[in-house]
Amino acid sequence: MAISEPASVQAPHGEPLVVLEGVNKWFGDLHVLQDVNLSIARGEVVVVIGPSGSGKSTLCRAINRLETIDQGRITLDGMPLAQEGKALAKLRAEVGMVFQSFNLFAHKTILENVTLGPIKVRKASKSAARQHAQELLERVGVSAQAQKYPAQLSGGQQQRVAIARALAMEPKVMLFDEPTSALDPEMIKEVLDVMVELAERGMTMIVVTHEMGFARTAAHRVLFMADGQIVEEATPDEFFNNPKSERARDFLSKILKH
Repeated sequence: MAISEPASVQAPHGEPLVVLEGVNKWFGDLHVLQDVNLSIARGEVVVVIGPSGSGKSTLCRAINRLETIDQGRITLDGMPLAQEGKALAKLRAEVGMVFQSFNLFAHKTILENVTLGPIKVRKASKSAARQHAQELLERVGVSAQAQKYPAQLSGGQQQRVAIARALAMEPKVMLFDEPTSALDPEMIKEVLDVMVELAERGMTMIVVTHEMGFARTAAHRVLFMADGQIVEEATPDEFFNNPKSERARDFLSKILKH
């Protein structure tokens, strides 16, 4: 599947699915998220970029409560994030997450990795979970690997399995935290192609990435973060062709030269 030319798609307008209001987070004296306000519509693809240490990953992890926040409010589909117990497990099922490292269970087959969540959390029958898993593995191009173990797959294949595993929970939103940063260059495209296809199907996505081609191609909106703040937000065309802030211009001049 080839990545298409940059689309001039309009961002979806509708009920916001994910809303952050006045979100603050400290690690000791380090103020990693500073009064972050953000609203993401259902079906919107938002790409978050910025220098290392700008708070991008913390923002991502706060949305499914892998990181707690110190001040502010985050809601998913109108509901505040659950704090603990079954409600938190339900939240995690509705917010799919794909990390830098693939986090697959090494002792389980690819098929077992993808079916585990739906069976244990969603209480799906084994046969229904298997059928859905096979369909998802087909969709991400690794159905032939279903009976293998993670160590038998390339990094790109493992990351595509991780995407299928997250999709198996039928999440409302998908979070990607630098999903290609641990991959060899030739494997990056195969993962980005899957993500582009997800975007085209209308999945709500928040993607922390250094892949500017993906940001140009698939994003409705680009957020530029620095020092724990959203410094700038714009359409990909506006951001890459006419960044407003000195900080964003400096960042782009460094990364686009290479």
